[in-house]
Amino acid sequence: MEKTSIDCSRGTVVAHDPSTGETNVSYREGCCKLRDYNYLQGITDESVKDLFEVRFKNTRKGIYRNASGQNVKIGDMVIVESSTGCDLGIVTLEGPLVARQMACKGVQPTDEFRKIYRKAKQSDVEKWMEAISREQDTMIQARRIAAEMGLEMKIGDVEFQGDGSKAIFYYIADGRVDFRQLIKVFAEEFRIRIEMKQIGARQEAGLIGGIGVCGRELCCARYITHFKSISTSAARVQDLSLNPQKLAGQCGKLKCCLNYEVPAYQDAATRIPRVQEPLEFKDGQAWLRKTDILAETMYFSYDKTSDADLYPLAASDVMEIIRMNRNGIKPESLKGEPEPARRDFVDAVGDDSISRFDSPKKHGRKRNRNRNRGK
Repeated sequence: MEKTSIDCSRGTVVAHDPSTGETNVSYREGCCKLRDYNYLQGITDESVKDLFEVRFKNTRKGIYRNASGQNVKIGDMVIVESSTGCDLGIVTLEGPLVARQMACKGVQPTDEFRKIYRKAKQSDVEKWMEAISREQDTMIQARRIAAEMGLEMKIGDVEFQGDGSKAIFYYIADGRVDFRQLIKVFAEEFRIRIEMKQIGARQEAGLIGGIGVCGRELCCARYITHFKSISTSAARVQDLSLNPQKLAGQCGKLKCCLNYEVPAYQDAATRIPRVQEPLEFKDGQAWLRKTDILAETMYFSYDKTSDADLYPLAASDVMEIIRMNRNGIKPESLKGEPEPARRDFVDAVGDDSISRFDSPKKHGRKRNRNRNRGK
């Protein structure tokens, strides 16, 4: 019976047959990080007909030119050119979307690309699997060596090249780290070529992956490739509580999604007046207590320190009242203003009783029987 395991770091399904000793590796599209949905599947583009996107471990991808003469398609495992030796990757994108990915990265079809040598053979896959099996132990041992040398760095991941001759060590450090001596120790310990690559906390979260508080896959692992700076001003614009525990993501930094709705809030804020003084009415002063930015509604109260009785006003009406107050005109009263119609989120959970499917209990017959026995 085949033993099947899923490798989400590379988006593959590994099936090992004990009877024959063969290991079959197939592409699993759902596990592919930074995956692009090929909505133009079946459409050809002559300008990029020989260009394919090849994925390696986690979020490392690249555009390669097919120089093998073989018919390459999505899901094929291919041997590609590397800076030293060769590497093994999975073809994840072809056709017109490759041109769009190149445009996003500022790459032209006439540029020089590394080559796809051929499709991977069974011997290549077995050698690749052997190299992958060393990654976890190598990372643990590398962390121990870095700690013994007193280097202020954290090795987050290790990726072996397909031929097993080279490994990329991804590390995180707050400052500059002199790891020249560390590379020598790694080379003697692991007997491979070493490449050190520094990444940030957000990039580490993308490499590891996970589920956010929203219940969905982390954005840094799903589609974000360029990380923009995020500040607490994005939370202030949206009137969010400045609670570090709620604003921080799994990487310990501010959540990337804080920037998503900032333009919408900034646009709505241009239509909301800045109220620095209370509004003057004939029956008293009304103080601004809170503002619903997206609904463009402002809530006022006659009590400066209480939110018990709030009266809503549209932002356009507030601007008109401010103009009237400046001209010495006071409106009649704020009381009696109708509550604006709001379409809140409707949750059907709890609308029905959980015992609605239970059969009703018949207590009347049992009571009558007990009465008759007593007589």
